[in-house]
Amino acid sequence: MELEFLGTSAGSPSKFRNVTALALKLLDEINEVWLFDVGEGTQHQILKTSIRPRKVSRIFITHLHGDHIFGLPGFLSSRSFQGAEQAIPLTIYGPRGIKEFVETSLRISQTRLSYPLKFVELQKEGVIFEDEHFKASFKYLDHRIQCAGYRVEEKDYPGELMVDKLHELGVRPGPIYGKIKNGETVTLEDGRVINGHDFIGEPKKGRIVTILGDTRKNQNIDVLAHNADVLVHESTFGKGEAKLARNYYHSTCIQAAETAKRENVQQLLLTHISARYVGPMIKKLQNDARKIFPQTKVVRDFDVINVPFRKKGAE
Repeated sequence: MELEFLGTSAGSPSKFRNVTALALKLLDEINEVWLFDVGEGTQHQILKTSIRPRKVSRIFITHLHGDHIFGLPGFLSSRSFQGAEQAIPLTIYGPRGIKEFVETSLRISQTRLSYPLKFVELQKEGVIFEDEHFKASFKYLDHRIQCAGYRVEEKDYPGELMVDKLHELGVRPGPIYGKIKNGETVTLEDGRVINGHDFIGEPKKGRIVTILGDTRKNQNIDVLAHNADVLVHESTFGKGEAKLARNYYHSTCIQAAETAKRENVQQLLLTHISARYVGPMIKKLQNDARKIFPQTKVVRDFDVINVPFRKKGAE
């Protein structure tokens, strides 16, 4: 599981940062990529990465401001030319209006997609997707327009079979291993009875990634961020600018760091960086946050962040 940042600027592109777009790469887990926001030029950014558009199966839009959606029609169109013969479906999640925006753009430009496109417009807070591997949910944030934050939870991995322990008992590989791994009670050839649960290790806890849209401080952020392995939080403003942040419906690096510390987050990634912050000012933004939450990083375009499994006892 990796996060690859395709755009980290606030509002409009800057010389070194494109507008918001983020890829959650689940290639090892389910061979898919999920996008979060698709700002203008996202497809150009993707060309500089190893991401294949046909691998993108789900797109989560936080809100309908242009710097988060203007790249969507172009990306959807280009995706038709890559792996078109497979017609791999794509689902778009977002606030009410996202369907109208996309369909209007495609209709007026007379663009025909070669694959099925499904829309899930956000209504009641809660789970919007779940399968045997992942669960995705959302809560509303506090921005000028309706805006969502997303929480992606990986399901726990079953414990591994304790092969060494079975070898010590003289149990050799074969069909019996499958029964033991299923937790069944089995009878060995010599009459001994063993409980499969005694030979299965502890489950490995799945990872949690929280990705927020633009927002000022509010309680739902805490709920979304609780125990997250990675929290992606906007940082449009810096230390001492809390009043400005509130007036413009955004957050400061300090507010993000305080949330990460309070909610037992493992790693904080600051994005949506104002063009005012360049050079040494970026380092100051990061250092100010690190004084509160040391595991903080101000991300740049094309940064790739691995999401590790949490070490035992870190919960």
